[in-house]
Amino acid sequence: MLPRTHWQRRIAELDPEADYEEIYRITVTHEFPWDMNQALSFALFRTYAVPSIGRLLDRTQEFERRTQKRYDDTALLLDEVSRHGLHTDGGRRAIRRINQMHGAYDISDDDMRYVLSTFVVTPKRWVDDYGWRPFSPAEVTASVRYYVELGTLMGIKDLPTTYDGFERLLDDYEAEHFAYDEGARRVADATLALMLTFYPSLLSRPMEVFSRALMDRPLLDAFRFRAPPGPVVHAARAGLRARARVEALLPARRTPLHARDLPRIRSYPDGYDVDALGTFPRGCPVHQT
Repeated sequence: MLPRTHWQRRIAELDPEADYEEIYRITVTHEFPWDMNQALSFALFRTYAVPSIGRLLDRTQEFERRTQKRYDDTALLLDEVSRHGLHTDGGRRAIRRINQMHGAYDISDDDMRYVLSTFVVTPKRWVDDYGWRPFSPAEVTASVRYYVELGTLMGIKDLPTTYDGFERLLDDYEAEHFAYDEGARRVADATLALMLTFYPSLLSRPMEVFSRALMDRPLLDAFRFRAPPGPVVHAARAGLRARARVEALLPARRTPLHARDLPRIRSYPDGYDVDALGTFPRGCPVHQT
């Protein structure tokens, strides 16, 4: 068994400006695999509350018709990049597939910057609130460097270069743009419905309420979701913090846990081809079996 502080010591040996990819991989696959999966899923969910984003996703019909596949493809493509590296053949294949999808639609630079900011800010906020320890300064710096580089490879311009800059971008953009949209609400409902399938049917109603209990008031208002009672919100968040206290007593994870290893990823039991992941609004050049 590895001591709980094993990966923290390893991160302390690294330079977050130069070794940001290794630090980010350790954070995602060794230190906080469950938390990062929850946080990145929640980050994407937040973006639906911006009508220009939620409305576009609704028009594609991907979330209503193929919710599980859409969820899986997003997780797997992001996982391919972090697992292989931003500048490796495997990482660039995944980034190229992401860029092909985005390039088929008229997406504003502002929306692209905002979506990227959710990947930087939401995980830190989640882990600081519900993780077994908060992010270290090196992990914050590495996350920023990682997503600035990913955003650059995606052609996103004028990105912040600090965590504070990404946080201001996110908060200001949500304050200005969060609003109700019927299409966005359909995408949010489809995503929540998928999430409930990850649990036994008897837990569907409690998990739906639990999910809303973790949403902040601007997000609830944007989707016109009913806020759970205060004691329920307190209990849900206390439950996550209790889980974190238990996790802090466990040994460090020796084997990395990737998205493809998660039981929630169910679309490809026999494996997948990165070039066939995602949507193909202009037609798919890859033969899919």
